[in-house]
Amino acid sequence: KDEGYKGIWYYNQRSNDEYVFKYSGGLGTYPANHIPFAVYRAEVNKTFFCYGGTTESGQLLHMVSYYDHERDVVPRPTILLNKETDDAHDNPVISINEEGYIWIFSTSHGTSRPSYIHRSKNPYDIDQFESVDAVYTVQGKEEAMDNFSYVQVRHVPGQGFVCYFTKYNYPAKRTICFMTSRDGRQWSEWQRLAAIEEGHYQVSNITAGKSATSFNFHPLGQGLNYRTNLYYMETADFGKTWRTVDGKKLELPLTEPINPALVHEYQSEGLKIYTIDLQFDHRGNPVILYIATNGYESGPANGPRTWTIAHWTGDAWEIKPVTTSDSNYDMGSLYIEADVWRIIGPTASGAQPYNPGGEMEMWVSNDEGSTWSKTGTLTANSQFNHTYARRPIDAHSDFYALWADGDCRARSESRIYFSDQAGNARVLPVKMLEDFATPARLDAMNR
Repeated sequence: KDEGYKGIWYYNQRSNDEYVFKYSGGLGTYPANHIPFAVYRAEVNKTFFCYGGTTESGQLLHMVSYYDHERDVVPRPTILLNKETDDAHDNPVISINEEGYIWIFSTSHGTSRPSYIHRSKNPYDIDQFESVDAVYTVQGKEEAMDNFSYVQVRHVPGQGFVCYFTKYNYPAKRTICFMTSRDGRQWSEWQRLAAIEEGHYQVSNITAGKSATSFNFHPLGQGLNYRTNLYYMETADFGKTWRTVDGKKLELPLTEPINPALVHEYQSEGLKIYTIDLQFDHRGNPVILYIATNGYESGPANGPRTWTIAHWTGDAWEIKPVTTSDSNYDMGSLYIEADVWRIIGPTASGAQPYNPGGEMEMWVSNDEGSTWSKTGTLTANSQFNHTYARRPIDAHSDFYALWADGDCRARSESRIYFSDQAGNARVLPVKMLEDFATPARLDAMNR
């Protein structure tokens, strides 16, 4: 057990300007391509969550905990493992099967480090975990499944695990893939979904009767900082067949930038696309949230960073703006509750302007994304930027978004936060004197 809740601080690529890094800060719930960080289970009235914690020397710890809705407390968090890196790309994700066993998928950034899978020894219990020696099928033979990146995993009752992930150099530098498993130990053969030029970043989700992914691509020779175009594909048969949003069967992997899965071609417009979230409206139609920007470098020159919705109406993609913010790495979550669409994310500038994150705000649309209004401010006058607000699976109104904070221009401590559906933010205790503690509410006058 750890003594409290402390998040990982991480940076990527020094920028040699006033913003110091390409992106950085408290990234315990990073990146957008890791899904999910939290799961609510009504059977025990708890939201279980994981995050990237840290040692005193800055190494990444995989942390597991829960919020007890009935008692309004959190326990001391469990240290699952030391990933032996300071890279927040190795942050864990969580899944829970129908029996209540907690599964933690420990990702890797590329091929230089191993990946792991752990399962709780007892249902709905975070105190003891066992290592899972998972295998997948390669040309009819079983191979150890010990390296995967950017994992997005969910459990479908009666069917098993659905998992989207990235495999490096497979053959594209970042090839997006799909796999399934009944028991979490034996996995299907890896399906290559797309390997266009230098690869992709994707976000995925499931709804009744189908699973889907949305992604961008890296043009050949431009490097990972150039990401453009928007794509979407879905499956209704656990990955046996993949189709476009209007039902056209796809031949996989996709290898050309212009293909039937294309939602919008941004490359000729010179715009970069940062995928954020994927949801479905009440009819089961996809809604994609992403940021469109002019360039990867921090600062006002590449603004505005436009939070954008692409919504399939049943006949066409409608693409509309939500708001703007000041960093490409401002990430939030999209919630669709019948006729109410909601976004929680760092859309206001924070203590470190033009660095990732800022102050958390809530935006609401009552007309299926055509217009948006800001309805709440979750944080204000903060010491550090708040980053990467994450939506739990089956989110309870009391634990609706999970995120971290941190100084984006110098190494700092990082705290872990959550908020309710109304936008009331709370901070998890950094140091606990007892085995359980009640998360503190942020003072509206001194957040």
